[in-house]
Amino acid sequence: MKSEKKYEKLKNILRDLDNFVIAFSGGVDSTFLAAAAQDAGTDFTALTVKFPFVPRKEIKELEELVVKLSLNHQKIELKLEDLGEAVENPPERCYYCKKKIFGEIKKFAGERIIVEGSNADDTDDYRPGMKALKELKIRSPLLEADLRKKEIRELSYKLGLPTWDKPSLSCLATRIVYGEEISREKLNKIEAAEEFLMERGFEQFRVRDHNNLARIEVGADEREKFMNIELIDAADAYFKKLGFEYVTFNLAGYRTGSMNRLLEGGTDE
Repeated sequence: MKSEKKYEKLKNILRDLDNFVIAFSGGVDSTFLAAAAQDAGTDFTALTVKFPFVPRKEIKELEELVVKLSLNHQKIELKLEDLGEAVENPPERCYYCKKKIFGEIKKFAGERIIVEGSNADDTDDYRPGMKALKELKIRSPLLEADLRKKEIRELSYKLGLPTWDKPSLSCLATRIVYGEEISREKLNKIEAAEEFLMERGFEQFRVRDHNNLARIEVGADEREKFMNIELIDAADAYFKKLGFEYVTFNLAGYRTGSMNRLLEGGTDE
């Protein structure tokens, strides 16, 4: 089925829901979902759960996006201690996190249906959070319409959405090696380290924290840019100032799921 027909299917799915809640992160998928809901003429509320795993920069961009799209938008805020077992960072961290976050969304939504932005590509990956969504009966209209990420980006471009080429995002917790407890200090350190790369023009990157060893990943086509002695020295000095004991560079470049290499299944971000 062509992407245009899938888009029409998506709008029909949304029209059948009647006054629903969209879990809105401001990423490529949830923004496209909200725009499709507007295009379909539906009645919905975009709800954002603000919690410590989300970079502050993303929250700021989200707030600007809400104004640009004229969304009916609400926010809920959770503290680190509210996230329960997710803070212990087991391989099922995403399950516990989604269970908590969408549990809060369900309290907000009441009897209304809740939808979120998982797409057809997400079924190929190791995503324990999908189990939580199924248990809580959360709908995934992009998945139901069989829309894949590439199609979502193409359709977002046609709709004039500023997120059409936004790099893949994931929460800061995915940077911390499984089994190492998540703290506000670690999250702040990773966020500052990634801002260093962003400010120097890198588009796709991660800073992974392996028990206080920083592993820098940049896009495969950006590796040559990083191979600059002044930049390397500046990164080493700044990351150590942040508190990392060692600073390393992943020669293979950025790839989703590099924290999941030893886990059976697909990938996380």
